[in-house]
Amino acid sequence: MIDNDVLERVLSAGLRTGADFAEVFASDWRGTSVGLDDGRIEQMSSGRNRGAGIRVIHGDTTGFAHTADLSEAGLLAAARVAAEAARQGDGGTRVVALTTRPTTPVSPIEIDPSGVPKSAKVELLRRVDDAARTTGAAITQVSAGYADGRTRIVIANSDGLVAHDERVRTLMRVSAVANGDTGMQTGYDSVGHTMGFELFDKVEVEEIARVAARRALTKLKARPAPSGSLPVVIKAGSGGVLFHEACGHGLEADLVAKGASVYRGKVGELVASPLVTLVDDGTMTHEWGAIAIDDEGHPSQYNVLIENGVLTDYMWDYLRSRNEGRRPSGNGRRQSYQDLPMVRMTNTYVLNGQENPDDIIKDTESGVYVAHLGGGSVNTATGDFVFGMTEAYLIENGEITEPLREGNLIGNGPQVLRDIDRLGNDFAMGNPGTCGKDGQGVPVGDGQPTLRVKSLTIGGTAA
Repeated sequence: MIDNDVLERVLSAGLRTGADFAEVFASDWRGTSVGLDDGRIEQMSSGRNRGAGIRVIHGDTTGFAHTADLSEAGLLAAARVAAEAARQGDGGTRVVALTTRPTTPVSPIEIDPSGVPKSAKVELLRRVDDAARTTGAAITQVSAGYADGRTRIVIANSDGLVAHDERVRTLMRVSAVANGDTGMQTGYDSVGHTMGFELFDKVEVEEIARVAARRALTKLKARPAPSGSLPVVIKAGSGGVLFHEACGHGLEADLVAKGASVYRGKVGELVASPLVTLVDDGTMTHEWGAIAIDDEGHPSQYNVLIENGVLTDYMWDYLRSRNEGRRPSGNGRRQSYQDLPMVRMTNTYVLNGQENPDDIIKDTESGVYVAHLGGGSVNTATGDFVFGMTEAYLIENGEITEPLREGNLIGNGPQVLRDIDRLGNDFAMGNPGTCGKDGQGVPVGDGQPTLRVKSLTIGGTAA
């Protein structure tokens, strides 16, 4: 997108007022989305978003400007604005010589979605609609969406780094509504990976539709969830979002530095069950949060955060690692060129245990089996959280029995980590997600094997 000699001049302009560090982040995104509702294609669009953000740092002051003009004149103007915002010192000139850092692709692409006719994308949605409706007569409404995006990125900074990446993501989502004696019930499922249109050679879209429809149909005969503290078994792949929210954010170095994390000052301490090893892994090929480099140009990494229950490290971006004399962990991410980077997760998951998941259920006399978790919220300073259960069942006498509805999981992240007393050997990743933080959203993945928490509060509506 931008020649190295232009990048060098722009960085030099950013440093001219005496700054310590300057950075250019440029991106060019192109994507397509198609939406179906009630059997009709309601939306089809293609878009493009390109531009650059210029960050200039002097001491503790950061100046930032962004522009959609990728010409040298446009970039220089943005660099001067950012430099003025961070201005300190006596100025001067600093020459930057750039060396391109080789980037190893994490998620090779076989079929570029931009080369696939829109008619083929529409046909996928029609297959989804038909499969969901034929799952049960009570299915009255189906909505589905397809999206793909291809982003080219170039990052250069005054340390001499220049790095390039190309990211292609493809997504399908399905929502089905069933109508019955208990009213209208909704089921949802999705699939998304950092790969091209070959995704649909690897997954069966009809099965995604049937899963969404079955979740809606199951709720028609579900009973209200119980209330109180019970053992909770969480199905493989369905509860990773709990760890993402309940402890992952608390391990981001910026929140730790602000004192907004319950894990501050606890490196080397036992913070979880010895069964638990928690990882953040940007190198996880084709997963939704996979990246070859982060949005500051540093290679993505496999970062062990908790090992056998002991907190081993936090996640780092450039600023926090520079302040602490650390190497970046590949977790500096941003939503777009219009945003500053911050510490963010990539793919966060709990490693496999050794138990047969069926034995975990058999050894649970009574409790709740969560087959799919919904959205939730967490207070990172305390670790307290609430999550919705979108598919859950009673466990009675060691067997999964009646389906439940209208229930939440309520607990505390550090306590949940300590209370995991069984861990299965059936690791799976969950649905693609978008992580929100300070107004920015980035693609993330999460996962875990089947596990049991010996006691969690169920916020149900049963008397």
